[in-house]
Amino acid sequence: MTNAEVVALLVVRVVLGVIMIAHGLNHWRGGGKIEGTARWFGGLGLRHGKLQAWMSVVTEIGAGALLVLGLFTPLACAAVVSVMLVAGLLAHRTNGFFVFKDGYEYVLTLAVISVALGVFGPGKVSLDHAADIEITGWAGGGIALGVAVAATAGMLATFWRPERPTAKAPEASEAPATEPAAQEAG
Repeated sequence: MTNAEVVALLVVRVVLGVIMIAHGLNHWRGGGKIEGTARWFGGLGLRHGKLQAWMSVVTEIGAGALLVLGLFTPLACAAVVSVMLVAGLLAHRTNGFFVFKDGYEYVLTLAVISVALGVFGPGKVSLDHAADIEITGWAGGGIALGVAVAATAGMLATFWRPERPTAKAPEASEAPATEPAAQEAG
């Protein structure tokens, strides 16, 4: 591995880790704090919003810290991919692609970078390398993607209960368009 590749992997891993730590801290301490995050998760159809908020905080900060250290990298990548899958499926999918329309562009980018990092590994400047526990190639990418998909499916099966649309009954003040009074007013 060249010095440029070592530095590139270090930069990608640390920046992704810092982004995830910041994201987790924002869910915990930013804006509406944990209560606001819990309400937001509840609004997405997830039961036990406060539990979901704390799980998100712990996952994002924990995965971010592991990425910064380069420790258990494929599992840290799986955690990022899982968080991005949930966000993409529940919050961004229906808004289209572009992030400026609250689409899934950003979460897709972080997820793909995480799978690629699982494939390439943490690099020589990592605790995985120092402890000789690096898992790279198809195995690393498979762990990153496979564990993420399984964890996401399990979480959604356990906690996601989207609201079912109900037919809205017309209010008493609403007159059908076919009534004579409605035709005369127009």
